[in-house]
Amino acid sequence: MTGHDRRRSGIVPKVRTLIADDERLIREGIAALLALQPGIEIVGIADSGSEAVQLAATLAPDVVLMDVRMPGMGGVEAASLLRGRATVLMLTTFDDDGYIVAALHAGASGYLLKDLPATELAQAIRLAHAGVDQYSAAVTARLAAMVRSRIPRATLALTDRETDVLRLLATGAANREIARSLFLSEGTVKNHVSSILNRLGVRDRTQAAIYAHEQGIL
Repeated sequence: MTGHDRRRSGIVPKVRTLIADDERLIREGIAALLALQPGIEIVGIADSGSEAVQLAATLAPDVVLMDVRMPGMGGVEAASLLRGRATVLMLTTFDDDGYIVAALHAGASGYLLKDLPATELAQAIRLAHAGVDQYSAAVTARLAAMVRSRIPRATLALTDRETDVLRLLATGAANREIARSLFLSEGTVKNHVSSILNRLGVRDRTQAAIYAHEQGIL
């Protein structure tokens, strides 16, 4: 049965997940816990970034849970090599600004800390696979602080319509969904998003969403 057939029959395909961590007990423990969660299929485990890249080529995972620091090839370099081939979620104990920024530049779709409960980690995997970036609360706070430090105060004034767009953007809504909600064309929404990024002085939608959460624009 193909993925299309499964969707038509009401069967939701599981998110194929690969776990990369240099500590055997941790990677096997995470795999065992996630295997019990609905909608998750563990297709492999790796003990380094290089092995994760190799396994991804043959196992074709949807999501790779990647530790940041591993001997040899670390998680950031591996995430860069996997860009466009799999969704990469960093899962680590390090909430260091440098690692967070490097991981995002490498194309990671989120940065999670290992104190996350298994149910929340499984939900993060499902959401990341659906295209919604995922961050632990502590990481979000660090990103917000970095964004605030880079936002010129003179650029923060948004129009009412831009505020409406930002509010929906912060929920993870795509341009098409925002357009439908606000009765606008997708082109108009795209222009509003570009204006919002320019006014806030931020790089992308993720940073704009973080600003919206920080400022209570929800």
